Amino acid sequence: DRPYFSGKHRVHGMNVQVIASPDGTILWTSGALPGKTHDLSAARIWGILRALEEAGIIALADKAYQGAEGPVLTPYKGKDKPESQKQANRSHARLRGPGERANAQLKSWKILRKLRCS
Repeated sequence: DRPYFSGKHRVHGMNVQVIASPDGTILWTSGALPGKTHDLSAARIWGILRALEEAGIIALADKAYQGAEGPVLTPYKGKDKPESQKQANRSHARLRGPGERANAQLKSWKILRKLRCS
């Protein structure tokens, strides 16, 4: 249980990568990594970026995937962005919103709240 326990938050945490369709249907989930693993590192470990590129699929991701190679689109970062970047971020969020339903589904599964990995 040690790699999955956060001494700071006093809870167990896991990083699970999810690929969802635009309507929020879960298409694929990765295995569990310790919660301290960065999202981009986890995507590289599971080969998600390479697989998306080979399949020619464009993916919309959050700011944690900034700098990812391949067909991954992320929102613009920073404060005081020009209006064009703000509008692009709003459009990005509108398109990602329904897909985020997949993460909400996973968080409601009781088995994942009680699961302890070692």
